[in-house]
Amino acid sequence: MKKIATVYTDFPTKFGVPRQSGLCEELTGKIIFEPEYRVSDAFKGLDGFSHIWVIWQFSEAVRDSWSPTVRPPRLGGNKRVGVFATRSPFRPNNIGLSCVKLEKVEHKENNSPVLYVSGIDMMNGTPVYDIKPYIPLTDCRADATDGFTAYTKDYSLDVVFCDELLDILPESKRDAAIKMLALDPRPSYIEDESRIFGVGFAGYDIKFKVKDGILTVYEVVKL
Repeated sequence: MKKIATVYTDFPTKFGVPRQSGLCEELTGKIIFEPEYRVSDAFKGLDGFSHIWVIWQFSEAVRDSWSPTVRPPRLGGNKRVGVFATRSPFRPNNIGLSCVKLEKVEHKENNSPVLYVSGIDMMNGTPVYDIKPYIPLTDCRADATDGFTAYTKDYSLDVVFCDELLDILPESKRDAAIKMLALDPRPSYIEDESRIFGVGFAGYDIKFKVKDGILTVYEVVKL
């Protein structure tokens, strides 16, 4: 497959990126296409859809081999399930599938058309292989069951982010930072309450600890 575009987001590394799209609608990004695909006619009608599917590559998880079972983070990082029963990046073909909100199709800036999206779950620089419209009639199944995710979907942390530190971030990024932290960026198998983690976001390093279900931000440093 050919790379047709690149996603640009606030995450310089995969640490902190939500494990699924749509979990944090405040997280935004833009999709810039390769020169070959910057053809306005290819996007005609796309702005009539509110959401799109993005098919992309787990570029930081490419391996020469694969395992038939993986350890989903929300199951504690120890219980194994079949790779095809998960959305793990460690799979035979390192392909991701995300449904994101299409905020706008911009035709009047450099490298246009450019897609502005929200609810992303991709790190900065992620390669994109295809874009497809999300169609509610067929893509939303009211009778669908959610497997083991039924037991993990409501997981979140309380976030303590004092105003003094929060004010260091650009105002437009503050709500997204709080929501992203509430989703718990840590590997689930690490339970060391004394450990300090740092997540890169929007040009800042946000350092935090987690204890008793509460995430406390200790420092915000501009990268």
